[in-house]
Amino acid sequence: MALEQAFVTAERSLHDLKGFDCGKPSMNEFLARHAIKHSNLGLSRTFVLAEILGNTKKQVAAYYTLAASTVHREEIPVKRSLPAYPLPVVILARLAVSCHYQSKGLGAKTLIYSLRHAVSLSKSGLPSMGLILDVLDENALKFYQHFQLFERFTNNPMRLFVSMKTLEQI
Repeated sequence: MALEQAFVTAERSLHDLKGFDCGKPSMNEFLARHAIKHSNLGLSRTFVLAEILGNTKKQVAAYYTLAASTVHREEIPVKRSLPAYPLPVVILARLAVSCHYQSKGLGAKTLIYSLRHAVSLSKSGLPSMGLILDVLDENALKFYQHFQLFERFTNNPMRLFVSMKTLEQI
């Protein structure tokens, strides 16, 4: 099936959020039950890549969720001198690919798209030191490590960091 050209903000009226299945119940439940609520509350924003269909709700092939946060400088693996107050970061809170599209390169494309989106946000008025993500499980950790971009947090090996300077180069 053909996919849309770009990721767009998830909308309940346009996208079949409840029909998404990536094989991870917590990721499916987030998209179905929480993505729109979190967006309406200003907590995060979820972006979807949908299949091109007729007049019905579009099936979601992949999604990612971004949010803003802060971290303490001691937590991130940065060697340069930084201020003592919490530092702004973008969080890649969720990233998932439908079972129908797994092992076809869509995970990598979704990751690159989300990282470029984070850079765009940082350049357009939401300054941030970098991007962090919390890894769901060992399989996800292997996926992210494959890209050789991310460093582990100093106090949590399942939390990864990449500087905005590094992301600007991709």
